Amino acid sequence: MKNHHLHPEGQFYGTATVGEKGQIVIPQEARENMKLKKGERLLIFGMDEDMLAVAKLSHIEKITSHLSKKLKMINEVAKRSK
Repeated sequence: MKNHHLHPEGQFYGTATVGEKGQIVIPQEARENMKLKKGERLLIFGMDEDMLAVAKLSHIEKITSHLSKKLKMINEVAKRSK
């Protein structure tokens, strides 16, 4: 039963098998919920020796861009208050 209204955080999507070239297939429901498209770049993080985390590169770029803008604003305010 697919429910695309659920937020994917904490969602269990099934299993994946590591192929000969080290590739895995992300389950279809996970790709749909995360709106992953063919060719989309992903970041792979090692959480510990037995766990990986995957994030969209485009999402990380948005976050860092947003934080960069906020830091510039904070620096400007700090300079004015000296």
